[in-house]
Amino acid sequence: MSAKPMRIPGPDHPITVTPTRGRVTVTVAGKRIADTRDALTLKEATYPAVQYVPRKDVDMTQLQRSSHQTYCPFKGDCAYYSIPAGGDRSVNAVWSYEAPYPAVAQIAEHLAFYPDRVDAIELSAE
Repeated sequence: MSAKPMRIPGPDHPITVTPTRGRVTVTVAGKRIADTRDALTLKEATYPAVQYVPRKDVDMTQLQRSSHQTYCPFKGDCAYYSIPAGGDRSVNAVWSYEAPYPAVAQIAEHLAFYPDRVDAIELSAE
């Protein structure tokens, strides 16, 4: 079995990780799942920007780790969580690169949420 390829971001596939200005909150079924002023914004190629929330600012009791896994050659192995309060829509709603590649090392200990699997991901200037 061959090793998974690791690719380095560059001009053809840029990735930037920067501190998010303001407060990020995530809600599902009327419950605030995440609330932080320490989020990171990851911009990758032409994809929409993603908010990565520090694990310490996520109510982990509302999440359930799933068996789903994926791999990104730029970021590494990805683990997933479901949010039971959100029902079927919130299956695998959350992802995390628990041991990200060096190019995106800042996202370790952070979680990201699919916008269509939660009620809201809000960014405010607070």
